Order: sequence, then structure tokens, then C-alpha cells
Amino acid sequence: MMNFDGLDAGMGEYPPSLHGTLDTGMEPSMDPHLNPSLLQGVELDPEGLAVTVPEPVHLMEGMFSELHSAVSEVGIPVTATHFDLQEEMLWMGNHRGHVTSFFGPTMGRHSSFQAHAADDIRHIQSLETGVLFLSKCNLKCHTRGGLVMFDYPMEEGADMHSLLMTDNNTLLIGGLQNYAVEFDLNTVQETQKFTVDVPGVAIMRQTGRFFFCGHTSGKITLRDLRSFKTEHEFDAFSGSLSDFDVHGNLLAACGFSSRGMNGLACDRFLMVYDLRMMRAVTPLQVHVDPVFLRFIPTYTSRLAIISQTGQCQFCEPTGLANMADIFHVNTVGQLLMSFDVSASKQALAFGDSGGCVHLWSDAPEVSFNDYSRETEFALPCLVDTLPQLDWNHDLLPLSLIPMPLTSTEQLLSEWSIAVATPSPRRAPPVDPEILRTMKTVPYKVKDVELDFDSYNQVPESPIGRDEEPHLYMVPKKYRKVTIKYSKLGLEDFDFKHYNRTLFAGLEPHIPNAYCNCMIQVLYFLEPIRCLVQNHLCQKEFCLACELGFLFHMLDLSRGDPCQASNFLRAFRTIPEASALGLILADSDEQTGKARLGRLIQSWNRFILTQLHQETQEQEGPQAYRGASSSSLGSSGESAIGKLFGCEVENSSLCRCGKETVRSSLTLLFTMHYPEQNSQEKTVKEYDFAEILKKSICLEQSTQAWCENCEKYQPTVQTRNIRCLPDVLVINCEVNSAKEAEFWKVQAEYAFNKAMQKEAQEPAKPKEPPPPMPTEWCLDGEDICSMEGITFNTRAEDLRHVWIPPTLKMSISKSQGLEISSWPEGEELSAAEEEEGASVYDLVVTVPHILDARTGGNLVAHIKVGETYHQRKEGVTHQQWYLFNDFLIEPIDKTEAAQFDVSWKVPGILYYAKRNYHTKYDLRSEYQDITSGEFTCRLAFIDLPAHAMLFVSVKNPIDASVLLTEASLARKQRKSHATFIPLMVNEMPQANDLVGLDAEFVTLNQEEAELRSDGTKSTIKPSQMSVARITCVRGQGPNEGVPFIDDYISTQEQVVDYLTQYSGIKPGDLDAKISSKHLTTLKSTYLKLRFLIDTGVRFVGHGLQKDFRVINLLVHLSIQGETHDSIEDARTALQLYRKYLELSRGGGNDEVRKVLKGLYEKGRQMDWKVPESDTGDGQGAAVFPSVMGL
Repeated sequence: MMNFDGLDAGMGEYPPSLHGTLDTGMEPSMDPHLNPSLLQGVELDPEGLAVTVPEPVHLMEGMFSELHSAVSEVGIPVTATHFDLQEEMLWMGNHRGHVTSFFGPTMGRHSSFQAHAADDIRHIQSLETGVLFLSKCNLKCHTRGGLVMFDYPMEEGADMHSLLMTDNNTLLIGGLQNYAVEFDLNTVQETQKFTVDVPGVAIMRQTGRFFFCGHTSGKITLRDLRSFKTEHEFDAFSGSLSDFDVHGNLLAACGFSSRGMNGLACDRFLMVYDLRMMRAVTPLQVHVDPVFLRFIPTYTSRLAIISQTGQCQFCEPTGLANMADIFHVNTVGQLLMSFDVSASKQALAFGDSGGCVHLWSDAPEVSFNDYSRETEFALPCLVDTLPQLDWNHDLLPLSLIPMPLTSTEQLLSEWSIAVATPSPRRAPPVDPEILRTMKTVPYKVKDVELDFDSYNQVPESPIGRDEEPHLYMVPKKYRKVTIKYSKLGLEDFDFKHYNRTLFAGLEPHIPNAYCNCMIQVLYFLEPIRCLVQNHLCQKEFCLACELGFLFHMLDLSRGDPCQASNFLRAFRTIPEASALGLILADSDEQTGKARLGRLIQSWNRFILTQLHQETQEQEGPQAYRGASSSSLGSSGESAIGKLFGCEVENSSLCRCGKETVRSSLTLLFTMHYPEQNSQEKTVKEYDFAEILKKSICLEQSTQAWCENCEKYQPTVQTRNIRCLPDVLVINCEVNSAKEAEFWKVQAEYAFNKAMQKEAQEPAKPKEPPPPMPTEWCLDGEDICSMEGITFNTRAEDLRHVWIPPTLKMSISKSQGLEISSWPEGEELSAAEEEEGASVYDLVVTVPHILDARTGGNLVAHIKVGETYHQRKEGVTHQQWYLFNDFLIEPIDKTEAAQFDVSWKVPGILYYAKRNYHTKYDLRSEYQDITSGEFTCRLAFIDLPAHAMLFVSVKNPIDASVLLTEASLARKQRKSHATFIPLMVNEMPQANDLVGLDAEFVTLNQEEAELRSDGTKSTIKPSQMSVARITCVRGQGPNEGVPFIDDYISTQEQVVDYLTQYSGIKPGDLDAKISSKHLTTLKSTYLKLRFLIDTGVRFVGHGLQKDFRVINLLVHLSIQGETHDSIEDARTALQLYRKYLELSRGGGNDEVRKVLKGLYEKGRQMDWKVPESDTGDGQGAAVFPSVMGL
């Protein structure tokens, strides 16, 4: 849609020198003022319609060039062009209301008709059944052949310019008036009007979040999808807006700027906005005068910028424009009036003021849509082909002779609407006996607050709904995210919609997954990540080991979410966790009764203490056999203590004068806030550094035992620290309304002070931001934005911010501990460093999100360091991210420190000493992950041979995990062994084949609900536990012989052994009565990890789903009455051998032929396993006959 208000004043009158007269009486055959050069290569038919002369077209692949051009009505400007979204057609409408369609890349004429008597066509939109044409005060729908479907006049005085399809049957219409209209295509009526500011809406776009409305005043407003209320506004240009487009998280606009007395001038700077931060990024300077623009997201998120004179330039919205990317549309002196891009992004259409339509493409075989239906063409006239009638035949029906209409009776098509409207049949009356005996039951409205289904997807923005005022306070990305399950489980859930980065999120449906945010915090501390991945011990339930296994998955993931199921299973077995109340019941998690803020701070204290204890134990007797010692945690002193520990001196002074001093190690500190005097109405102003110092060097009075007095006495207890930790961990303890009010008031004090300071300082010239590092993007996706980068933080951005981003801390003999805020980015002087001062940067904040509808949730803001970006993306960069379970999104550093306590309550803070990691042995090396310890081959899917992984840990798992080990079962005998362990000379090598199968039992049943239509909706999937794992040799003299057949012992209650599918029976997993080879989950997990890291190729069924969670969850049964894991693994191996044999013999055609035969055989037998000759009911007996197909 073209906005004419910003163009040259002479353009609106169409001077004859360009396109001839526009007299309404002019015949469309020829224009006497037509430029003769326009008709070169064009023939005119007798009716004056131009048809292109076919010429050979030579296009260079990937470069746009002209494919065809055609003229509808010579000299009549083309005011609208549109590529049909259902068929391979191009539509154009001109200044006189005439419409023409062209078929395919050859632009053969398909239909041509008058859509409006006099007004110009301003917008065209194709539908399934027809095409909409919008003029100044009329909306008309025609079939593609030209028949009128409906004609709807607008209100008097309307000046419509654009329409927007919001769904299949609803559209919005906007124009230069103070309202926009919502229109229902089913009823052909206006459903409602939305009030907008003058001068109205000239251009409209839509995404999944907002309506975008462009105004001739130069502004762009973002409106709510439901209420159409303005949520954000961009003041793009001072003069007028010409065009804009939206793609992903970017909005680009072009327009006109005011030039004082000289009027408006075309602005060569495109305005680009980041829709996540809702702010402008660096404007893009182009080399043409932009009037139209569109995103063309093919290989990259290119922008096509078009000038009126026919110049077209391609450029990246976050890059620099290049003169080499400009091409010219040969308009023969005419001006471009309309522009459109096909749905396939392969074709461009330009309409000029001379009535010509130009089709450009980047490929000779162009298609307008990815999937187009067949186009119906007009049938030839059948009058001349009527058969000859034999008048001499006695039975010749006279009805074959067409007769003129001579009756004066009115035709049905001319009946009035009142007479022709169908009237529904009245319902039969209800039996009086039923009415007499019927009881009236009062209707009860369901309580939304108490019975809210917390398992729904993240709700849309409810701004504008007065009945739910508590929802709009919480931004969408902070709300509780949940997984919507389908028949395929998680397979079709779009996790990439929530996470466009290469970092891995964590799934929230596992019990006690409230700690997901803190697991991410620990992972992004490099010394902790290295420590736990180097740690390995023999304890069955060791949180350090399980964290190491989980962090290994997070390292290997490329944006797909992981599960912390094994870690949380071990967490539930720790007695201290249960004693501290950290193990939540399912009902507490679902109803939101848990006090998550207090809970996560207790979990933070627990996990640091537990890791400290587990990693400070001496390796040797308790080390896993064959595991090598690591540089971190190998001595009696824990690396956790080195990283977080702070030696504290606690002094207790009795009033008798007796002083007791004790030393201890503390891993974190708790904030203590000053008591508010009841007489003081206002809260005093405090600096955060001051409160933190008083919390660390705590002084308080309490009752304590005095050995001198031999009784409890009031004592004064003081605490002082002797050294500074490398990472300062702070529990905020904002657990009541009083503490929350204290934070709110202090943040207001800090904000007012920043505003006053900014007002006093002179305005600084704004420096251009550095170029955007496009390496943050996923391959092939446009997610690059300026979000998360702040170059000059304004005081307005510091609202709700009290904590400083940087602290300076030092300990002196005279002054003791000193803490003060420090300018961000500044370094200490040499003298200050010699005195022992250190600078601490904020790296982690963990807030509690209050949401009355979902019960709230926990998120983490983490400053991800350079090493993590280097491993994942190959760039050296630091960036703040929001981690909300499987939702990961880059954020601004200021947002990480903002705490609006009405919905975002501070929980945990981490301050890290600048360059603290240099004192730890974190030697890094590049290692090819396709060989050695980090190889992972999934079923028949191999990792690319050139893949490289930046590692900083040494894998502690070696071949000794595959050696023979004693069974936990007391009754197991060697004569009952179902496998033969690997010998030393049989140790697997890279690319060796291993047949694999796993069986499972159910710990918790699936939770589901029935919808009103009778279908079942899964609320929470069943919780499965691996019960048996079998691995079979894939080569060698013992091919097909199992070398692992482990039954996994479980301490949790099993609700269903799934015996029909798994073959597991009650008692098989009980060490007291089982006769199987029973092991721990950790022992078997280590064996699989070693095989994966070695680089073997697994063959089995459902492996891709199993390896997604690294737990081998398989739910496929292929036997008859019972199930045998060894048989599954061996059969999978035989299937793969057969596949290789068929591929070598006849290629893929032979494989398809055999598969087709197998399906035919299955249909004949109704997919049931036939009875075997031996009568044992095992489906394996039919395997040879099936393979012989």
C-alpha cells in the first residue's frame, strides 16, 4: 500500500508528461501522450490490451533480474499489486478501478474486470474462495473469474487505505479516519470499531504479538491483538511514513523527514527497531530514496528497499548497505506506484505509473507459492459444437432448442432479500409432562483463581481485560512456561519458539524442578562446571556426579532442552534435603502453595554445602575404579570452599566480660535489613553496599550460654571475615511485605538520585554503537538483535534498580571490611591492588516471579561468559540471558538488576571477583568430538565429521566401567547369567556396531483430562524409570551375544511394571529376592556414557527419542505375549544387517520394495504377530520369513 501523503505534491495529480490524461471519458485503448519507447517488445490486441512478446530469458541463480513485463491499460497507473496466496497468479489494480490477473511466470492473462466504477484500487487480498479489492469507500469480493461475491460500502466520508487478514474469516480495515473496522467475512458485516488517533491508519502488519499500525504522521503504534489498544509507539519520522515491515524481532521503516520551509524530503536512513527491548537500534543508511521496503528472509533476513525511480537495493537490517547490491527496474521514465513480494520470496512485482507490471525473479523456474492449487481457466464457447438435431426423429426432445425468455414472471434472482431469506424450521414443542417434572438447577460459575489449569500454555497478553488485572503486570517471558503434550508426547512441541540460542534449557515437568534456575547458575560458573565433570566417585547417589553428567548434556546440546531427572532422583534420596523441607509434594507444586522465594534460598545454601562435602573427600578408596584424579577437588580442600568459602571469625561477648571467639567457613551470606522505628513514617535511605557490609559484619544481641556465668545470658555477637571469597553469594531474604517495601523505597531513592544527576549533567553526544555480532544467530534463522546490549544507560532505565552492577571490596587492619559501589568497567589502580582491594561484578540474579494465576515461578538472570559463547557459537562475547526453564532469551544488563517487587522479588545474588577464574587450573584444548571420548552416534544419525568442541574438562570415565562387577541381587547365580562381559581385546572402538534396547517401569501414572469434545488431553506425562538395559555385540566372533544385560535397582515405588511390554516382573528389581544381574542406575549410566564417548554406532528402535534425554526411554513393543530385551537388541542388529545387504544389492529402490512388501504383509495379518510353529507365542519365530520378503 502506498502512502501518497509524503510524496511530491505534483505526484497526486499524475502529470500528462508521464502517463497521459486521466480524463474519466478516455477510452482505455490508447493514450495519445504515451511514450512510444514504452511499447518496445509489446503487441496490442484489437481491444487495446498489451500482451508481452515471448523472448528467451536468461537468469543468474540467486540474483534478481526481470523475467517478464505486461501492460493492462496503457497510461493508467497501477496502484496495487498482489501475488495470489493460493494459486500461481499475480493481481494488479489501477487508478480507474480496473483489475487484471496474470497466470504464472509467463504472465499470461487470466481475467480482467472492473472492480470499482471510478475509485482507484488501494489494496488486494486473496482468499480461498475469492479476492478482496479495497477502494476508498468500498470493499468488494470477486471470484477469480470476475463474478461478484459481495459488495460492501463503507460509511460516508471513509477514506480506506489498507486491510489486514487477522484469521481465515476476519479482517481489519484502516484508513485516514479516526477508527479502524473489524469485518467478518462470513456475515459480511462490521463486527466492531476501534478508535484510533487522527490521522488514522495507512499501513497495517501483524505478528504473533501485536498489530503494527503505520500513520501518515510518521509514527508506528503496536497494538494488542485482542483489544487493539496501544501498547507501544515508535516515532519513526518527523514528516510522514512511507512503508514498513516486520520480521522476527526487527521492524524496519522508511519515510519522509521535514525540511523546514522546503517541505518533506525522502529520508535515506531506515529506522530499525528491536521488538524485544522496544527501542531503536542503529539506523540503516541506504543509497536510494526508499519508498517501499520488504523483508525477504530466504538465506538471511534481507531487506529489499525500492525507490520511486526504479532503484532496488538489498541489504541486511543490521549491516551496512553495499552499492553492488543495487539493481534497476526499467520503467522507461515512469514512477513505481506499487510493490509486492511473493509468498515463496522468489518473485517481486512492480507496478508503475504507465500501467505496466514488471515481474522480477531470482530463478528461471519461479513459483509464487510453495504449494499452489491448480488454476481453473475459462472454458471455450460450446455453442458451435452443439450436435446437429434430426427433425425427422419422432422422439427428439424440443427442450434441446434454446428459447428466448418470453415470460413476464419475475426471476428468482430478482426476489427481495426478505422473501428469499431461508427460515429455519421451528423446534417441536416440549412435552408438558417433561416440563412439569423438570427440576431447575442453579448455575455455578467456576472459580478461576482456585481451579485454574496451570498446565496450559503461556497465556497471551491480557492487556485491556479489566477482569484479570493481575496478569498484565508480569511480562510474557517471565511467566511460568509449561509443555503442551500431544499424541506424540514432546515430539511436535516447538521448543525453538522459546529458545533461539544454542544454550540448553531444562524441562519443568519433573518433580522438584523448581531448582532448574539454580542448576543453570552453577553450570555457568566455569570452575563449578569443570569441577563436577572431573568428579567421579562410587557413591550411588552423589549430587556432584549427577551434576557432572547433566552438565555434560548441557555442553553437547545445541539449543534442545535437557532433563535433570537423574539429578533430581538423587536429590530426593538425600536425607538432609528432606529434613530442610526441600522435597516438595506434587500437590504443592501444582497448586502453587510452595513459598518458592524462601525455598530456593534454602536450596542454594544446601547445594553449596553438599557439593563442598562431596568434593572435599579424599579420592582413592572411594574413587571410582580407574577414574583419574582431577586438578580440582582432588585434595582434602574443596574447590567449592576455595571458590565460595570465606573464613569467618565469630565473637560472643557476655555482659560479664567473657569473650568467646570461634572460626568457621561460610559459603554464603544473608541480607539483614535495619529495623524500622514505629515512630518513623518514612524509610531512611540506605546504600546497598552499606546494608551488605552490615549483613556480612553482623552484630546482634541474643541469648547464649556463658561458661563463666554457667547459664544463658544476653550476649553481643559479632562476625568479621578474614578474607574475601572469589564468588560472593547473597541470599536476599525478601520474605515478607516489610522487606519488599524496603527494597521498593530504596530503589525509588536510587532512581530519583539518578534522575537528578542526569538532569545536572550536560547532554553527551550519542556515540554510534559497535557493529552487531551476527554470530549469535542460529544457522538460517534471523534472531540477531541489539537486545541485551546497552551502550549508554539512561537514568530512565534504572527504575526499580537498587543493587549496583559492580562493587569494590577490601579488608584492612585499621578499617576492617570496606564495601562501596564502583563505576562499571573501571579497573583498580596498582596501589589499590597492592592494598588487597578487589572489584566484584554482578553475574547472577535469581528472582521469584509472583503470579496469582499460576502460583509463581523462579527464573535466573545469568551473565554468560566468553568461554561458553566460544564453545557454543565460536565468538568471544559476554551477554546477559534470562533462563526460565526451557525459555532462554538475551536481556539487557539493566533488566537483570531491576526488581519491581510487585511481581519480581529478589532471591539470590552472585557477585564474582573480576578475572577470578585465572587462579584456577582450567586448561582448555580443542578436541574433535567425532573421535575419542566425546563421540556420540545416535541410531543411524552420525555427527558431522568436522564438528569441533571446545572442552576444558577431562572425561573421568574409562573402559574399566565395562568390566565384570558383582550383582546387587543376593540370589543371582552365575548359571543364570544372560550376558558375557567384554574381554580386554573386545573393548569397543569408534564406529563399532552395538545393538541396544531398554525396558522401563512406571513410577507415576499419566495425568490427563477429557475435553468437551471427548478427546483426551495430557496434563502431565507418566514418570518412567529405566529397569533393564541390554547391549549386544555387533561384530566379531561373538556377534549377537549380549555384553550388558543390567536390571536397574530402584528405591522408588513402582506403580506399573509394564510386564506385557517390558518383561519386567515384580521382584526383578528387588535386591533381596531378584535372580537377575542387578546394578545401580549410576553404574549402567557410566557404561552407556563410555560407549557414547567412544563413538560406537547404536542400532535399535526409538533411539533418537531416548538419547534426547540421555535416559534411553523406549516404549515400542515388537513381541507377542511377553517382551525380551536381548531379543530386541539382537533383532535391531539383524535389521540393520539386512538393510546394508539390500542397499548393496539394489540400492534405495530395493529397500523401498522390501518395505512395501512388509507393509502389505502387515495389513493382511491386521498387524498381529502370527502364532509360531513351536507354539511359544514369540514373534521372533516369524522373523526369518518376514526378512525373506
